[in-house]
Amino acid sequence: MADPYQNNTYHQGVGDSYGTYGEGGGPDGYGYQADYPPQEEDAASDATEGHDEEDQMYEGEYQGIPHPDEVKAAQRAARAKARAAGSAISELEELSEQYEDIMEDCGHGKFQWTLFMVLGLALMADGVECFVVSFVLPSAEKDLCLSNAEKGMLGLIVFLSMMVGAFLWGGLADKVGRRRCLIVALAINCVFTFLSSFAQGYGFFLFFRLLSGIGIGGTVPIVYSYFSEFLQMDKRGEHLSWLCMFWMIGGIYASFTAWGIIPRYGWGFSMGTEFQFHSWRVFVLVAALPAITSLVGLTFMPESPRFLLENAKHDEAWMILKQVHDTNWRAKGQPEKVFTVTHIKAPKTAEDEFIEIQSATGTAVQRWAVRSLTLCKLVLKNVASLLSAELRFATLFMAIIWFCMAFSFYGLSVWFPDMIKHLQYEEYQSKVKVFHKERVENFHFNFSLENQIHREGEYIHDKFISIELKSVKFEDSLFEDCRFEDIQSTDTVFENCTIRSTVFYNTDLWEEKFINCKMENVTFEHNKHGCHLDTVEENDVLIYLVSFLGSLAVLPGNIISALFMEKIGRVRIIGGSMLISAGCTFLLFLSFSQSAIIALQCLFCGVSVAAWNGIEVVTVELYPASKRATAFGVLNALCKLAAVLGSSIFASFVGITKAIPILLSFTALVCGGLVALRLPDTREKILQ
Repeated sequence: MADPYQNNTYHQGVGDSYGTYGEGGGPDGYGYQADYPPQEEDAASDATEGHDEEDQMYEGEYQGIPHPDEVKAAQRAARAKARAAGSAISELEELSEQYEDIMEDCGHGKFQWTLFMVLGLALMADGVECFVVSFVLPSAEKDLCLSNAEKGMLGLIVFLSMMVGAFLWGGLADKVGRRRCLIVALAINCVFTFLSSFAQGYGFFLFFRLLSGIGIGGTVPIVYSYFSEFLQMDKRGEHLSWLCMFWMIGGIYASFTAWGIIPRYGWGFSMGTEFQFHSWRVFVLVAALPAITSLVGLTFMPESPRFLLENAKHDEAWMILKQVHDTNWRAKGQPEKVFTVTHIKAPKTAEDEFIEIQSATGTAVQRWAVRSLTLCKLVLKNVASLLSAELRFATLFMAIIWFCMAFSFYGLSVWFPDMIKHLQYEEYQSKVKVFHKERVENFHFNFSLENQIHREGEYIHDKFISIELKSVKFEDSLFEDCRFEDIQSTDTVFENCTIRSTVFYNTDLWEEKFINCKMENVTFEHNKHGCHLDTVEENDVLIYLVSFLGSLAVLPGNIISALFMEKIGRVRIIGGSMLISAGCTFLLFLSFSQSAIIALQCLFCGVSVAAWNGIEVVTVELYPASKRATAFGVLNALCKLAAVLGSSIFASFVGITKAIPILLSFTALVCGGLVALRLPDTREKILQ
């Protein structure tokens, strides 16, 4: 049987001076040559002209602070000594250590910051997707004639589709490639977001949002896996935490643009009565801009070299690593630094050989079927491997932490605005005006009626012309020889009323608004059919303000967690943040006003974001490269499931009791925080 590992060598030319991996080297057999080749004086770059050795002296030398290069050299020597003293390591472990050394030599600079912005926009698109439906529902329910059940399904489909997308794209990214899967996922999101903005019926809108969510669901597991494989160990925690900030920026962007676009009903057009394009549809298009921008940027980014090495594509990986090295050192003004790697031992698995053998036989359709079937089997096998002996406890602990955090966070994220709406409703109801046994004859109502209850009234020869009826209820009343014309109503009903010789002309008073009413000689002419947007502002500005402040409150927690991720450690940040967040939930018993709820939401979001950052960093570091995106996808899918359960359960107790949501969130956060403290510290762990 052939050697399952394929040794590929990239030769720069005869007599080149590049170092090698796996050949020659020191007595430990670890042959990484890190010394740069000697250069002639004429070969010095223009960037170094005019500088002598004293000018370039390390400023920390007089303070006894070792140079960063000396620290890295000491770390490499320590790793080499540990290998020499310990047992033999596997080829994949050797590859991990070699790859870490390469990334240290490539440095952190222009390339990583460019990739940071491109992937950050993809993460921002994921954050926007979570807000889009909730912002457009107040307008879309009128435009699309949505019932309460349909509105609930539309809100639910967002998380369900993202759950499917996370599982699907996370698994594929470990087998097909991070960059390729992310491009396809974002393209699907952009296409179906565009189509959903033009959908005129509920069925098409729901279908397009479903496919859009499946696309964007792949961003989180791929983005973190992709970016982490371009980071060296001492930069990984901090810069992955900075990347998390883009999700917050997505929430701010969605809130700000919704606030500026949706209430402006003039920002649209119509083509007859069949095609309407209102301002909320404009917002749906604008919400897709981060995904479009990221998609364009990704076309200029390379595939993860670590993924390529795992799949025995040595030459492609070498070229990308050289590109990273040269881009960073040129930007730092040191273009004379040479990329010294010529040889990396890359594994070639039996799975890859199986696909290659099958692809050489049969017709194109048969080859496609075999490839697809094999790919599905490999993805499912990878998912099952997360429960292997080596990863079983890590997967179980992370699943508990992800579920508990998502259950509390998304549950309270729904509970906060729903509680504000409930308090607004209670305040509105407290101001209702009740009219009892009033008799009105020959009167012309030319003013709107709002928040009123009329009981046992009599209206004789009255006219209701060009007015709005908002939250008006007529009970046990008599209407005789009246005329309703150009009426626009909201939450208005007639209950147990008697209506005689009355004309309804160009109104939206339909049969369902007359409950147990007795009709005698009543005429309906030119009634408004279908649904329509009210000309008044249906979207409470407070909805946008609450989301905006909640997203903005995350900023301090993001900054603090990023700065201290390496100093304090991921485990302490996750555990501490979740336990402090659990303590904050008891303050919700003091939420007696809208301003108190907003303040408590900002406090909870600001504290809990540190846990989210730590969870995402640890998830990347606990799993090997061949299973990293798969594990992230499975855990993120579990997160979306917890979000569905949390939001549904918490919303059902609004207006009934605060105790149950508070106790549920407290219990989940304490449970997750205690489990997090049992996780291994991954700060000094080389990315496997």
